[in-house]
Amino acid sequence: MTAIFAYAIAPDNSENANQMHLSIHSKAPGFTVTMLHIPSAVQEDSGVTSFFFGKKTTATEIPVAAYKTTPNGILITEYSGEATNGLQKEYKTALFPQVKSAEEISTRYISEQKFLLGTDKYGRDLLSRMLVGIRISLAIGFVAVFISLLIGITLGAVAGYFGGKVDAAIMWLINVTWSIPTLLLVIAITLALGKGFWQVFIAVGLTMWVEVARVVRGQVMGVKQMQYVTAARALGYTDFRIILKHILPNAMAPVIIISAANFAAAILIESGLSFLGIGAQPPMPSWGGIIKDHYSYIILGKPFLAIIPGLAIMSLVTAFMLIGNALRDALDVKS
Repeated sequence: MTAIFAYAIAPDNSENANQMHLSIHSKAPGFTVTMLHIPSAVQEDSGVTSFFFGKKTTATEIPVAAYKTTPNGILITEYSGEATNGLQKEYKTALFPQVKSAEEISTRYISEQKFLLGTDKYGRDLLSRMLVGIRISLAIGFVAVFISLLIGITLGAVAGYFGGKVDAAIMWLINVTWSIPTLLLVIAITLALGKGFWQVFIAVGLTMWVEVARVVRGQVMGVKQMQYVTAARALGYTDFRIILKHILPNAMAPVIIISAANFAAAILIESGLSFLGIGAQPPMPSWGGIIKDHYSYIILGKPFLAIIPGLAIMSLVTAFMLIGNALRDALDVKS
């Protein structure tokens, strides 16, 4: 639910939570600043699209150290983060719609803004980036697991049911794919398909099917010896129907458990790819990308910028591993 309604929850609801304030970069969690909001001259997106995917056009936000009204508008001193005052700028009343006098600007368009998790090195709200970034982690898990199940179940069922040369050929393909380091194979596929959002999904999915295929093959080889399968053959059912309706439903319990583990593995792989710069591309937020941007801050006195996304990845992976363990206990017929 957090991933689906990320933009509704996030303080920064701009597309990709990419509202930058360079003057307040790398601030600690809980940092508060006075913010002047200047409405956009272009009509902002509204409706379902902006609710789920963020607003493409949002108001300009300027951190303010001090301000005062003038006959023509409002005079502000920009926040500089230092002892010295920042630049002074005057904004005319005409920039602010629904305002009849300069005094109304301070009440309608100036507010205190708190950054609960601080700001990143570009002055973006870290909490908003984390909330939107969870979409990448969950999406890569779902898509990669779906691709791995589609390929793994198909090849594993065919190899286990028909055996012989078909089994030998598929097992050769499985063993060759398994012998290649997963991260190296993902990098090769990603470079072949190009950098991008969907390319990473496909690349991760194409490297995770081998484990599913081996488990399905073993399950099918055992189930096909059952009497109800022999009865189905005697009744003249096609091999496709026997596999789909009689064998696979009785061989899926271990596959469900593996899927939960693969989900967690996919999240880790995507984070690693984003850290290497070949995952989700900026300005799209990704937990691995956030760590990449800020890992040097660990020794620069602001480790929270890298620790917060690291803890988020660890918590999400742990959650899915626990789900896998719970499914194993629930589906284990011996317990």
